[in-house]
Parts: sequence; C-alpha cells; structure tokens
Amino acid sequence: MRVAALYDVHGNLPALEAVLAEIRDAGVDLVVVGGDVVPGPMPRETLARLLELGVSTRFIQGNGDRTVAQAMAGIEPAEVPEPYRDGIRWSAREVCEHEAVLAGWPKSLRLRVRGLGDVLFCHATPQSDTENFTRRTPEDRLVPVFRDADAALVVCGHTHMQFDRTVGGVRVVNAGSVGMPFGEPGAYWLLLGPGVELRRTPYDFEAAAACVRATAYPHAEEFAARSVLRPPSEEEMLDVFAARELAAR
Repeated sequence: MRVAALYDVHGNLPALEAVLAEIRDAGVDLVVVGGDVVPGPMPRETLARLLELGVSTRFIQGNGDRTVAQAMAGIEPAEVPEPYRDGIRWSAREVCEHEAVLAGWPKSLRLRVRGLGDVLFCHATPQSDTENFTRRTPEDRLVPVFRDADAALVVCGHTHMQFDRTVGGVRVVNAGSVGMPFGEPGAYWLLLGPGVELRRTPYDFEAAAACVRATAYPHAEEFAARSVLRPPSEEEMLDVFAARELAAR
C-alpha cells in the first residue's frame, strides 16, 4: 500500500490541486489528511474537494479543524490569538454544513504500511493537537512524548516544516504543510510505502495568490503574501518555535 499524507492544507485549494495531480501519477492507494484542512481562504472548496477525491481517504482532526467546529457550535475560539479569531469565525460560516464532519474526525489513526510497519498519524504529537516541536527540539524532551506511541513510525504536522528524525528509537516524520509552508514556497507532503519520501510540489504561486486575494477571507492579503508567495524562512520559524517547544501554538 502506498499512502499520501497531506497535512495543514488550510484552505489553499490551488496548492492542494497541485499535490493531487502528483498523487494521481504516484499510484497512491490511500490519502491520509492529517488535520487543519481549515481555517483558510477557500475552506468550503477545499473540504469539498477532499471529501470527493475518488480514492480512499482517511481524516484526522487538527487544532484548526477543532476550533472551527467549536465556533460552529457557538464556542468562542479562546485559544486562538484575538487578531485571528475572525478568520476562524469566517471559516466556520463557510463550512457550516459540515460541522458534524469536522467534529467527528478522530485525533489519530493507525495503519500498517508496506515496508514501514505500524504507522501512527497524529496532528502535532500523540498526546496533543497543539504541542510544538521541531527538528531542533532536544531528544530528551521528546522521549516521554513518544514513549507510548507503539509504532515504528509517527507522522505529524502542525509546525509546517518537514523533518525526519528519531526519538528514542521511534522514527518521527513531519509532513510539512500543503497550504501554509515555512521555507521555500511550495506544497509539502509525504509519500509512504515502501519508504518515506518528503515531497515538495511547486505550483503557480502568482495565480494562487490572486485566487486568495479574490476571497472574502479576513486575512487574504497576509495569506497570499506570507503563505503563498514569500513564506517565512525555516530558520526564522525555528527560532520562533524554540521559545515555545512542547507548548501550544
């Protein structure tokens, strides 16, 4: 079985479409969507596309999906910084007919993948959908987090930067972000089975930015500039995350 792991799409439909074109050519048997389909500039279109892929698809819930589902249920997204709560509320209105779908996604997923063995998919860590860690986080701090993973490989996302490292004998791979990467512009994802391939898919960034700006998303201009055209560098974001390792983002 070959599995594509797509994390942190964040409503970036042009980036998703570029990845799906590569998936069609890769002979993928299953797509795992690892959370944070929303919020973002095209949440309704992105979710609809993922729900009707034409290939077996499994979802897990990210913190973004969770807060959007909570907003649909009338719960204030208090964990989200105040300047970005309007984006949560806007996304909730855009996908309001899918409240049960987003709320019903599990927190994790276990699969056996050919050549890799048992694989655990989670959004941030096996115990949280908001904990931050990166390729720089000291292993001794991470061993307790992954000690009970009971898997040969853990696939995560959340911090939007790819890496492949070992924690206490457990291989931990971050899929990166399809829609809001840090580092070189592109759509980042994983191809699993029989090995692990860290993928980056280029797409038409100027056209995508124009599509984003044409939406009513409250942060459309910022998204177009900093998530599509000129994302922050990995070094910049590694420094940011260093101050809040294993804390909620």
